[in-house]
Amino acid sequence: MTTSAFDSYRPPDEGGRRRRRPSLRDNVSGAARSMARGSSGWLTGDGGGRREAQAVPDVEFSSYYGRSVVKPMPWKHEIPAYLFIGGVAAGSGLLGTGAAATGLDVLRRRSRLTAMAAVAVSGGLLVSDLGRPERFLNMLRTVKLTSPMSVGTWIFSGYSAFTGVTTAAELARMLPQRSSGPVGTVLRLLDAVETPAGVGQALFAAPLAAYTSVLLSDTATPLWFESRRHLPFVFVGSAALAASGVQMVLSPVAQAGPARRLALLGVASDLVAMHRLESQLEEDGVREPMETGHAGRMLRTAKALIVAGGLGTVLAGRSRAVAVVAGAALATGSALTRFAIVDAGIESAKDPKYTVEPQKARLEQRRAQGTVDDSIVTVR
Repeated sequence: MTTSAFDSYRPPDEGGRRRRRPSLRDNVSGAARSMARGSSGWLTGDGGGRREAQAVPDVEFSSYYGRSVVKPMPWKHEIPAYLFIGGVAAGSGLLGTGAAATGLDVLRRRSRLTAMAAVAVSGGLLVSDLGRPERFLNMLRTVKLTSPMSVGTWIFSGYSAFTGVTTAAELARMLPQRSSGPVGTVLRLLDAVETPAGVGQALFAAPLAAYTSVLLSDTATPLWFESRRHLPFVFVGSAALAASGVQMVLSPVAQAGPARRLALLGVASDLVAMHRLESQLEEDGVREPMETGHAGRMLRTAKALIVAGGLGTVLAGRSRAVAVVAGAALATGSALTRFAIVDAGIESAKDPKYTVEPQKARLEQRRAQGTVDDSIVTVR
């Protein structure tokens, strides 16, 4: 078939003549003439720029058939539960070390046992989400500092090792003491390493509480990514609430003084961090998923429980019943906060405007600061 035969299928232009297919030379020369005139570039519509220069002219945004730009995470209940239980483990280890240093035997024992139980549950939830246990072990073959998942796996593993030692020391105290034989040797060894293991547990507590926030904000999910500056503080404060709330329920009032003080510190830090986080999301135009729907209801309930639990904590030193109710409120508020943040992030990925609008806002900000040169076209 000849070229003229192909031309017969092309629609005529306005002058009645058949349109000639533009060649590569036409495209390149047209772009060069446009750039030489200093007018809008052929690629960007505004001459392009550095970093997040937009690739189309400013128009009203609409996605392809309303589809999301970012694929929502297919996470179920295992991940937010893992985030919450991990916070309980981190805070409980810190309380256990403090109780050991101040001679609060009941709080020390129950905090350490709680930390061990939380570590075991967290590991089970993580393996359940991964699908096969060997996938977790495969992540321990290398250390990749640029990967939050790799770093987090090693943080979790290190904390678990120290927690195992302190738990073994607590269990050894429950056994009949033997001064000779293999059992006596093991008991003396545990007694020698208990304090260093407690210190290591305390040092790993804050990274364990915070690394999951970095794991979320390192994704392309809009709400989590825009929360990257404040989410670690929210998670650390939430971990303090969760662990102290659990120990206020489990420990006697006379032994739970450090838990109450950690609870008040957690209430203050959590509320302040959440306020700053919401202000940042409001500025970036991504706050709506945290105010509406299921996530919005959970977050409002969490705030009410945290405030009520904080007020109850002030009075919990005189009443065991008040301590139990306040502790349960704090722990529940912490759990609802984690579930709400995960749910809101998934919802933000479903609407393309939460992906595009913050990028456009950052581009305009850089233009105002003079960090974007519209006379340069950058092709990636």
